Amino acid sequence: MEEPLLVIVDAANVVGSVPDGWWRDRRGAAERLRDRLAPYAEEGLPGHPGPVELVLVVEGAARDVESVPGVRVVRAPGSGDDTMVELAGRAPDRRRLVVTADRELRERVRALGAEVAGPRTLPVRG
Repeated sequence: MEEPLLVIVDAANVVGSVPDGWWRDRRGAAERLRDRLAPYAEEGLPGHPGPVELVLVVEGAARDVESVPGVRVVRAPGSGDDTMVELAGRAPDRRRLVVTADRELRERVRALGAEVAGPRTLPVRG
């Protein structure tokens, strides 16, 4: 049986894509994103039927965010971008989707064979 799509989400980039005051509470913004993502582990994302494996990469002030059922949180020990590249590189034979608007990161993970999508791909507004 084929492994589900691995979806690696750039938490800082996704929460930063909506100017809703996230900068006042970076950890809270990352937790809200994590909680809104959780249902999509089974449902899938637009264009990517479920189940999917969701990985949320956090860094900086959001580093204390915990995993929940459906969303595994990975704490970047340094650069969040480097951590996402490392995660994408660990599974070269698996379908991977990296969600970020960061152009350099997108190029790095594409070079590893991963697909990329922007933050608006995630149906987690509100």
